[in-house]
Amino acid sequence: MRGRGRRPILLIGLALFMLLGIAVYFRLWVLEYKISSDEAELLRRQFDLANREAMEESAEWRLRYDEEVERSRKCAAELIEMKKSLTTKVEDAGINRKAEMLQQEKMDLLERVGSLKQELESVKLNCNAR
Repeated sequence: MRGRGRRPILLIGLALFMLLGIAVYFRLWVLEYKISSDEAELLRRQFDLANREAMEESAEWRLRYDEEVERSRKCAAELIEMKKSLTTKVEDAGINRKAEMLQQEKMDLLERVGSLKQELESVKLNCNAR
């Protein structure tokens, strides 16, 4: 009978031990869940922070890009203006050179006309003298 009396106590002890094990398991599971949910919150915050920083950096690079585009437009406009002005100066210089050449040619022609008039006068005098 001794063996039979211990059996219910042993079953009660085993059941108590199992309940205690289940309680410890649930407590560990709750802690794990809490830690994992805290980690999820931490990861979400880190992601939000990284996303915000990326947006700020993107905006900064976009601003730099816009400034460089504006600067390049200004440089291109100045270059076009300088080319026009240089072309005008070269054309003006060419026109001035042509005007000088024409002026010189006019002087040469006037001298030639003067010499031809003198030659004509001398020929007329020769014709009248005969």
